Amino acid sequence: QVQLVESGGGLVQAGGSLRLSCAASGISVRLNAVGWYRQAPGKERELVAAMESGGSIRYADSVKGRFTISRDSAKNTVYLQMNSLKPEDTGSYQCAVSNAITTLRNLGYWGRGTQVTVSS
Repeated sequence: QVQLVESGGGLVQAGGSLRLSCAASGISVRLNAVGWYRQAPGKERELVAAMESGGSIRYADSVKGRFTISRDSAKNTVYLQMNSLKPEDTGSYQCAVSNAITTLRNLGYWGRGTQVTVSS
């Protein structure tokens, strides 16, 4: 059965860094599109970063230059390196896996999420 487990969240001061991990089982992160979403209380879930199976990557404008998505095929794990964190980065971060970036939101598999809190 497909399972995605996020980890690496926590409380960090503005300007700090965190590295999120999404360990996948039952589905390949190499052969599929992978993405990271975040949702703050009262706000809509947004796509932060995504990578197609072919390697193309997109980032939300708000995180460009600060966040990096990557994957380790051998470990079947997706990562999100977050640097220069800002309070507005606070939220629950979830990973998703699907056949294409365009299908992540509605058709993808999802993890339960890991909380990131950035203090000012």
